[in-house]
Amino acid sequence: MFSKDNRIKGVVFASITAFMWGFLAIALKVASGIMDPVTIVWFRFVVAFSILFAYYAIKNPSALKILYSPPIFLVVASIAIGINYIAFLYGLELTTPSTAQVIIQIGPIFLGVVGLIFFKEKISLRQGIGFMIAGVGLFIFYKDSLAKITGEEALFNMGILWVVVAAMAWVIYAAFQKILVNTYPAQQLNLFIFMLPIFLFLPFIHPSQFIGLTTANWLLLIYLGLNTLIAYGSLALAFKYIEANKISIIVTMNPIITFIIMGLMAYFEVTWIEPEILTTKGIVAAMLVIGGAIMAVAFAKSSKKKEISELIPLPKIEDNGLQ
Repeated sequence: MFSKDNRIKGVVFASITAFMWGFLAIALKVASGIMDPVTIVWFRFVVAFSILFAYYAIKNPSALKILYSPPIFLVVASIAIGINYIAFLYGLELTTPSTAQVIIQIGPIFLGVVGLIFFKEKISLRQGIGFMIAGVGLFIFYKDSLAKITGEEALFNMGILWVVVAAMAWVIYAAFQKILVNTYPAQQLNLFIFMLPIFLFLPFIHPSQFIGLTTANWLLLIYLGLNTLIAYGSLALAFKYIEANKISIIVTMNPIITFIIMGLMAYFEVTWIEPEILTTKGIVAAMLVIGGAIMAVAFAKSSKKKEISELIPLPKIEDNGLQ
């Protein structure tokens, strides 16, 4: 099913996603000082959907039929990613970019678990050790981060909880996306995934917050929308070309990018975002999380059983546009 050329494509697309996500938490932290989380998330989906809709409207109008006739799995995936966006941003407001990026790695780890349960992979000893290492790393990182907080422990804990909710919602999205992408064109799925949250969140946004935004503010918000389009467009294609556990390995590396950027900002004394310097213990704990997560998804033993995407038949849709 997965040829050498397809694996290379899958690695490239998953790497693009990891790179985009490495910058995302920092950009979102800055944006949260401009407007409320729901309005930010709504605008991100508007930008991503508008660009993809315009492409299909011009190149392949027939592909737009998925907007009014989606499979139920796609509806679930879209709701899940909407919850992920909102919960992550709420969590980010109460924590820090680096902390949120480490805790969100629960998502790829549990995606590996989904692979074990639903994609009929068998757990190996090294994989089990990876789960334990990641768990220990998460605990140490949490305790180290909490030790740096003075008087706001309850808020910090609530932020952690929001990020965990975001991670679990992402697992639901990723599992259903993995099923769907074997039958439907990847970007056609994203059309609906980006559209549904626009309507779901519309009653809760605050349009007045767009008034008086500076050029820099607008550029930041547009960047966040483009990040959604590029990162999740690449992720959908990665699911088409390589296994879920391989994708998890790659996207788990994105906190490293965040750490480097935050470190550089602290070094150059950037003033538009609160500097963050990890302690030695925090860095070691973060590396345990990342390393354990990689082990947890890298050593899955695939069985000869069919994947769930083969066990659940879905109608095949051809698409001559973006794949």
